[in-house]
Amino acid sequence: MKLYDARNLAFLNSAIITSVYIILFILSVGIIFSRAFDHVYTFLALGVSAAALFLISFFIFRYTLEKFIYSKIRLIYKSIHSVKVGKKDRPLARPDNNLIDHVQAEVENWETEKQHEIEQLKRLEVYRRDFIGNVSHELKTPLFNIQGYVSTLLDGGLEDPAINREYLKRTEKSIERLVRIIADLDEISQLESGQMKLNITRFDLPALTREVAEFLEMKAHKNEIRITVNDPEKLIMVEGDRERIRQVITNIIDNSIRYGKRENGKTKVTFYDMDEHILTEITDNGIGIDASELPRVFERFYRTDRGRAATKKGKGLGLAIVKHIIEAHRQTINVRSTTGVGTTFGFTLKKAK
Repeated sequence: MKLYDARNLAFLNSAIITSVYIILFILSVGIIFSRAFDHVYTFLALGVSAAALFLISFFIFRYTLEKFIYSKIRLIYKSIHSVKVGKKDRPLARPDNNLIDHVQAEVENWETEKQHEIEQLKRLEVYRRDFIGNVSHELKTPLFNIQGYVSTLLDGGLEDPAINREYLKRTEKSIERLVRIIADLDEISQLESGQMKLNITRFDLPALTREVAEFLEMKAHKNEIRITVNDPEKLIMVEGDRERIRQVITNIIDNSIRYGKRENGKTKVTFYDMDEHILTEITDNGIGIDASELPRVFERFYRTDRGRAATKKGKGLGLAIVKHIIEAHRQTINVRSTTGVGTTFGFTLKKAK
């Protein structure tokens, strides 16, 4: 018997009351009228009165439970259900038979969901705090530089031909850095909101990669790094926004150059046929990324401790843009790395039909 059901509860209480009544009836009548049980009418009166008492108490208990108690529980269930799924999402179920079980399950699920939401909010708060700190750091340097150069020029440097032009050039560079940061942030925002439209075409992925490698060849040579692009056995055509994918490959290879090994540095690009997709992997033998920092490499402004120590260049926005571009193509990007050994970035693109 399930005691949370109104009918079962009413039956149990009525049975207890009736049993107590029968016992008291037998005791009282037996004491007062010792020979009353010699007559069949006594048993008939006991049976009729006990049955009447049982039925009356049963309906009273059931009505009370359903009208005043279960109606309140249903209201609680309805409120929880409405908050969880939304008033317009789907109609409210009527769990009349297992109301208590349903309410308990709803409350437990709700508690679990709220706990997950609290944990997510805590993570978002940490991310927000780090993001604001990183934005402040990235903007502070060029702003302070501009302020220093302009103050020097206003204090008399403007009339000094030895420094005026040089300081104006430095000011211009700092302004350009600010413009690039703002442009990158705007680009990320557009990618996240879906406002940026992709120009999807068919193109030769290895050919595009070789173009990027040639473009970055001088920078790689300066850092003593050799870029190699494997030559696939057959033509590899993919679907995507060619210029956006160029941006992806450029940012990843540029990162490999910036954090690459300074002697015998290597950056290798390899293509893999994955049935409906093409996997592109860009591998270097640079400083690598610590395992604890891998989950954050695609965050805005995030740069690893080893990355900050290796170079002060870079805004920490390139990989965030890369991630959003690949996700805008509804594809995936991942990274694996070993400190002191190197890093591999891999992303997929849909194979052209």
